[in-house]
Amino acid sequence: METLDKFDLAILRELQADARLTNAELAQRVGLSAAPCWRRVRALEAAGFILGYHAAVNRQKIGLGVLAFVRIDAERNSGDAMRQLEEAVRQLPEVTSCHYISGAGTFELQVVAPDLDSFSRFALQRLANLPHVKDLHTSFSLGEVKAGGALPLGHLEKR
Repeated sequence: METLDKFDLAILRELQADARLTNAELAQRVGLSAAPCWRRVRALEAAGFILGYHAAVNRQKIGLGVLAFVRIDAERNSGDAMRQLEEAVRQLPEVTSCHYISGAGTFELQVVAPDLDSFSRFALQRLANLPHVKDLHTSFSLGEVKAGGALPLGHLEKR
């Protein structure tokens, strides 16, 4: 599956909005019958367009009131050093995303914690002691304007 047609795009839009739709509901919304819709969803999954399904959980409701953005400066940028640091970061459940970045720094992490004291302990005891970490720079979210939004698909539509 190299290209996406209008039905595939509609399926992706609908599932991004509500992944709990039944196949029958999804088929009705995208204008297909149930069997072809089901086959298309499976094909989108097999081709890697759909990576999985999850519940969006309100972090404040579960007691994770602090959201921090941590830039990590690595002391070495060799392949082995980066792989070690990547693997160490993957093991930290408090880190909800990690990206290589351009400019100053090596990685940008999104980190959640119950409160500032918990974040401070995590940063000093865990992040600062990750392999090959030279320095940490932290910014705190003062409020979310938009988070976890659906990916735009308009650029895939045939004009």
